[in-house]
Amino acid sequence: MKRDSRLSGVLHVLLHMAEVDAPITSDALAKIMQTNPVVIRRIMAGLREQGFVSSEKGHGGGWRISCDFAAITLADIYSALGSPQLLAMGNRTEAPGCLVEEAVNAALSSAFEAAEALLMARLCQVTLASLSKDFHARLHRHGDAFDLENIHEL
Repeated sequence: MKRDSRLSGVLHVLLHMAEVDAPITSDALAKIMQTNPVVIRRIMAGLREQGFVSSEKGHGGGWRISCDFAAITLADIYSALGSPQLLAMGNRTEAPGCLVEEAVNAALSSAFEAAEALLMARLCQVTLASLSKDFHARLHRHGDAFDLENIHEL
């Protein structure tokens, strides 16, 4: 089963955007993320609806951060993405006709629910500001040079 990496990708984009005091185009963000600008625009539209980013059209336009990083948690961003399924694993069938499978589902369901609750609790604790702080600490260890085009070459 393919992993859904949208949350990781969006967080990556937001941290890049926070380092630039100007609008950033979908094309520039797509280059950073090694994806298609359409993918960036689709993701950013959901963030815009929640007020996390804004967009400016025309020459010199692009996407801009429009939220307080200290007030936004990873859970907020996860929700803005439509709350995708957290775990790739699940029960074989939801309404089994077999008593053995019922027992298996009961055990796994409670484990899955506990794992999801733990993950959501952690997402609620981490803010975009704390991610940015961690990024800056890592950047400092690499000499404090930030170049939006070449940051991935550190």
